[in-house]
Amino acid sequence: MIGLESNGCSAPAPRKTNGYDVPEGREFRNHIKYAMECRREAKRRYNEGALPGFDPATRYIREGHGLARRFRLPWPIGRSKSRADFEDALSPSWENLMRGQVNLKDAVNGTIMFTDKARNRVYKLNDETAKLFVRPRGWHLPEAQILIDGEPATGCLVDFGLYFYHNHAAFRKSQGQGFGPFFYLPKMENSREARIWNSVFERAEKMAGIEKGSIRATVLIETLPAVFQMDEILYELRDHSVGLNCGRWDYIFSYVKTFQGHPDRLLPDRVQVGMAQHFMKSYSDLLIRTCHRRGVHAMGGMAAQIPIRDDPTANEAAFDLVRKDKLREVKAGHDGTWAAHPGSSKHAWKSSPTPWASRGSYDEGLRLNTRVGIQYLAAWLTGAGSVPLYNLMEDAATAEISRVQNWQWLKYGVELDGDGLGVRVNRELFGRVVEEEMGRIEREVGKEKFKKGMYKEACKIFIRQCTASTLDDFLTLDAYNHIVIHHPNGQPKL
Repeated sequence: MIGLESNGCSAPAPRKTNGYDVPEGREFRNHIKYAMECRREAKRRYNEGALPGFDPATRYIREGHGLARRFRLPWPIGRSKSRADFEDALSPSWENLMRGQVNLKDAVNGTIMFTDKARNRVYKLNDETAKLFVRPRGWHLPEAQILIDGEPATGCLVDFGLYFYHNHAAFRKSQGQGFGPFFYLPKMENSREARIWNSVFERAEKMAGIEKGSIRATVLIETLPAVFQMDEILYELRDHSVGLNCGRWDYIFSYVKTFQGHPDRLLPDRVQVGMAQHFMKSYSDLLIRTCHRRGVHAMGGMAAQIPIRDDPTANEAAFDLVRKDKLREVKAGHDGTWAAHPGSSKHAWKSSPTPWASRGSYDEGLRLNTRVGIQYLAAWLTGAGSVPLYNLMEDAATAEISRVQNWQWLKYGVELDGDGLGVRVNRELFGRVVEEEMGRIEREVGKEKFKKGMYKEACKIFIRQCTASTLDDFLTLDAYNHIVIHHPNGQPKL
């Protein structure tokens, strides 16, 4: 086994300006670029045979010498939703982003309402409301509609900055009363990325004149490298941390991506990869143990099931999976959980998840990956980031798992089902599967919707990503260019 003995990167030296540590250029820019460069360096090492591991340089943090249950819902920032997500559940068009900020401001002010004309119902906040957690985008995603010195802004700082700037007066007024602001930080791979967030929080608190530590954050542990940095992440965010959260779907995606150069670490169909598998259970157990030793919350993963309204038997079976999953989390020691739909909440605390579905034909896993990946991507390209597919609520992690698993199987010519029949994944088989699944999608959604949708464009992107010689880090980075409306002479510039 080859381990990474250190992170291989030293922090860039900032220059002093007016008493503040400011990197060359604009605030935080060089630190973010450096963190992304460290990601690329780690990826190179993994692809050459190294394995992620605990950093000996920060052993003193891990060895240095703790809670009411909470329930959260992962939703894009719509008026009919209850969680504020600028990340995997949102297609980041400028219109979606700005509508999200308006909705957040109305939510903080207590004036947000939603009129459901189809059901003739009006929804508004109760006198007692749930805590609002905002999930900004990951460090890797740009905001192409805002240029800073000719470069796209960092998406997560746009999300954080607009939300904090327009609502900091309310936060200042309510400080000390537990009203936040609260954030949910995704996709981190190393504690240096948490350190940048900590600096952002401190600068915002100072600007707004609120007490240090008023901003609170939960970190999603959804990448394989971050599992070996949980103590360090909590340490860097020690004045702002609420806890850590298992992000099971993105973790599976990250596992495949991290081990893309390791043919001995292939995964079976994603429907067979649940929290009962040893590597998934170990990840969950370590997160719980780390959080409880540090006295913070250990949040569980998401149950993706949604109501099946036209089939009571299937609906009960789906929510039986939710109950079993949440019972497992309770017994394991998690302090709270996620659900994909409000209808899941009553099942969450009633009581080894079961796979999503039974296996069908030898190539059913390849077909499911292809069908779901294309359909999600088509929805994402047209502005929907949270999509119900086959009785599950899917977000960007769905397309990512589908893509990287197809890519991995193609790269290594995986034998399907391992049944000795010699049916291996190759481009010819994949091409046939794509053609047949596109036909199935057209039948399922209807010819008119298929014609008007972006299914063909999504298919081209998905095929390109699955058959690329080198695995791209994120599907959404490639697809993002297709949803950005460029106005070279009209973009905001700073």
